[in-house]
Amino acid sequence: MAHYIAIIEDAGPDCAVGVWFPDLPGCTSAGDDIDEALRNAPEALELYAESFAADGKPMPGPRTLTELSADPEIAEDIKTYIVALVELPARAHAAE
Repeated sequence: MAHYIAIIEDAGPDCAVGVWFPDLPGCTSAGDDIDEALRNAPEALELYAESFAADGKPMPGPRTLTELSADPEIAEDIKTYIVALVELPARAHAAE
């Protein structure tokens, strides 16, 4: 099972909580609170994987938290925001 690092940005009570994946440009999710945003995140991964499969492309592989922390484009976000590990649903693997 592939797991991707997600960055969770909570902008406050009047804004949706955003989730994005540093290894998957354009793959985002959101929710009214952190819990809902994290519940929605696997579906975003699955839809992203399906779009790659439909185009006949392999999904980008996930980097570890250590690797992402060493990436200067991501390092500050990891320090600033909540980080979570989100599993790519098994049925999305079958599409790869």
